[in-house]
Amino acid sequence: MTWAALEFREPLLLLLGLVAPVVFLLARRAPGRVLFSSFALLPAERRSWRERLAWLPDALLALAFLGLVVALAGPRVGERQSRVQREGIAIMMIVDTSGSMAALDLSTPTRERTRLQAVQDVFERFVLGGAALPGRPNDAVGLVSFAGYADTAAPLTLDHENLVAVARNLELTRLREENFTAIGDALGLAVERLRESPAQSRIAVLLTDGVHNAGVESPAAAAELARSQGVKVYTIGAGTTGIAHMRVPGPRGATLRPVRVEIDEATLRDIAERTGGRYFRADNAEALIDVYAEIDRLERTKITEDRSRQYEELFPAPLLAALLLAACGWLGRGTVLARVP
Repeated sequence: MTWAALEFREPLLLLLGLVAPVVFLLARRAPGRVLFSSFALLPAERRSWRERLAWLPDALLALAFLGLVVALAGPRVGERQSRVQREGIAIMMIVDTSGSMAALDLSTPTRERTRLQAVQDVFERFVLGGAALPGRPNDAVGLVSFAGYADTAAPLTLDHENLVAVARNLELTRLREENFTAIGDALGLAVERLRESPAQSRIAVLLTDGVHNAGVESPAAAAELARSQGVKVYTIGAGTTGIAHMRVPGPRGATLRPVRVEIDEATLRDIAERTGGRYFRADNAEALIDVYAEIDRLERTKITEDRSRQYEELFPAPLLAALLLAACGWLGRGTVLARVP
């Protein structure tokens, strides 16, 4: 126990300790002494040790009173306890892996990378933290990838290290018959995964660089499903529109070729508006980071803190000391240090 942690339940009662000297003086004036008209009538021999300690029982009684005052003031040591409750968010990340995600317009000045690689980089920072993104340590995050078909790459999980590893292993669609964009199916699958989560707040982040042209479910129907389940959807249009360059394999190696690309911004806006989310446009590497940072700011884990304090009561020690001192004082007064009545 440290003295800094000591406190009193009723500190004003300590003022009664000022009465201790009065108790001592009153005890000293109590009856029990023989009165003489003159000190000359007393024997001339030296004072005995009993005479020199005659004040001790009175002092013990005063100290006993002081101990009783301290006990009444309620000395105690407080131990503060805090309980932090974190209400996590369930987040499904929906990433387009169609062939157009091979475009290089989200490269940085120092590194050539495809749109998918750019998304993988920001995805890792969004989940684990880094580059002005704090990470989502308290949130369950899952991943849906899609092209012509939608697939659950990772269910909702708090194992973010493995989740990022799964995201890193995503590959672009190589099959011609699968090189489409099924936005509705991807969103519908994400909503189904989120519906299984007990989290109070559930969101989906849908990133695509194309136009819905495949799948069974329409984007509007998927958006209505999300709205009915209380899932807020943030949509991101990634990359430029018009012409983008990508590397195309050839007999003499990969060469840069211009490819026409198009983003269905109207559909993405409609999905966001139906579900209470927002639509973002990311046409360069910096803008993509800014978009995820904005989503991170809008959707944060709710943290509440309950504080309680438990006390260890220390009054028994001064109370016991007061009783012992009082007993010693009265015992001394009645035995070896007794007064002659």
